[in-house]
Amino acid sequence: MADLHINWRGPLSSCNYDCGYCPFAKHVSSREELAADAEALARFVTWCGDHDTHGRRLSILFTPWGEGLIRKPYQRALITLSHMPWIEAVAIQTNLSIDPALLAEADRRSLGLWTTFHPDQVALEAFLQKCAGLDALGLRYSVGVVGLREHFPQIEALRARLDPKVYLWINAYKSAGPDYYRAEERAWLEGIDPLFAHNAVRHDSLGLACGAGEDSIFVDGRGDVRRCHFVGDVLGNLYDDGLETMLGPRPCPASRCGCFIG
Repeated sequence: MADLHINWRGPLSSCNYDCGYCPFAKHVSSREELAADAEALARFVTWCGDHDTHGRRLSILFTPWGEGLIRKPYQRALITLSHMPWIEAVAIQTNLSIDPALLAEADRRSLGLWTTFHPDQVALEAFLQKCAGLDALGLRYSVGVVGLREHFPQIEALRARLDPKVYLWINAYKSAGPDYYRAEERAWLEGIDPLFAHNAVRHDSLGLACGAGEDSIFVDGRGDVRRCHFVGDVLGNLYDDGLETMLGPRPCPASRCGCFIG
């Protein structure tokens, strides 16, 4: 089991998809922006490799503002990190638009993919072929879909076609408000995703205990450390300050938490 979970996000802010409900595709990264992201990523990978300094077993999730896995630096980073013996798990959010064979050199022990299916961007059959490629390589993955009502037929078809062992998670469309789903729709979605009910609401969190900032942190491309993606206070810098000075139990300062990331 990992001693510390790290969510990492660099300055990348572009995507090869253009989903209407998502802001990531509204920007095209320049060469300079891509180079800055690659440099930040390389620095983070180097830090992870310095076990003598951090002395921890790590789990890592890359949560880019867009699609990172189409970029070679992310492919190389995942492969490199997967072979570090103190990395318990390394994963990335991805729309799986790459050839899965590009990850063939990764260590199956630790690598996983948090894939997302976007019905208005890719045909179901094409996405399932990519999943079959992951299956053939023996790579672990989950599949997620934004729970828009118009996606329901594709969600049903996807669940029927995926290997039963693959977790299909539904990202509840909370932006539309708490009454977006009818009771029968909620029941149906819970049959697809056993954790849907937990994700579909924003939980009261003010003053409550939380592992964020103690055994889980969010690190940005500069190395600034925060408790999570949704609390802006900077605890320190991964490269300049010792983890011991930053990590510790803290009550949540937010009134509610609707995080699906952790």
